[in-house]
Amino acid sequence: MSWRLIFAILLLAAGASAWGGLRLGDWLIVHSPAQVQTTEPPAELTNTPVLDANGKPFVASAPQPLADGRQGVPSLQPPVDWKIQATPLMDEHRPIALATTTISMDEAIALAAQNQQDDTGLQGIANIGTLITNQPVQPIDVPPPPPPPDTSDALAAGGSNWQAAFQAELKTCESLGFFSRPSCAWAARNKYCEAHQAWGKAKDCPAKP
Repeated sequence: MSWRLIFAILLLAAGASAWGGLRLGDWLIVHSPAQVQTTEPPAELTNTPVLDANGKPFVASAPQPLADGRQGVPSLQPPVDWKIQATPLMDEHRPIALATTTISMDEAIALAAQNQQDDTGLQGIANIGTLITNQPVQPIDVPPPPPPPDTSDALAAGGSNWQAAFQAELKTCESLGFFSRPSCAWAARNKYCEAHQAWGKAKDCPAKP
């Protein structure tokens, strides 16, 4: 069978399927229902609104996460009486008696002087006059801090022994791998520079920041 014959059969099959699809679509359009039959609820149900306990139109609440982890409609909080009291709170059960009269500056100075002389004046005001004395304050002699120990002589006298061991250990660290070399060098510095307090004073012992 040649390729031309196979191609012609495929074209005829495609045309027949297209024509059949168009005819089937036309038949479905003609025989489809013009309107969907729906049953309407009774008129007495549609005109009757649903009321809640307070006589207001009922609106369903959507479920939401509750405090205990469940999903549901939260319960309503008890109503709060937001009425404003007719009697001000300051007119009854006052914690502090408020002054209703004004005094002059001279009267205030006289009351303050009377309070300092005896206990018949103002009450409840702190008086620190008895805490202040006329005795002179005795200074405390604080000795100056001792100077830091001088390690330059010790490094000069016996420094060659540990510095030679320190340099030898640094040479050993240079033969290690790329990642092990820095940790080995800092371990040697902490071993010798820290023990001899040579930070910033000896070779290969940098000063600490």
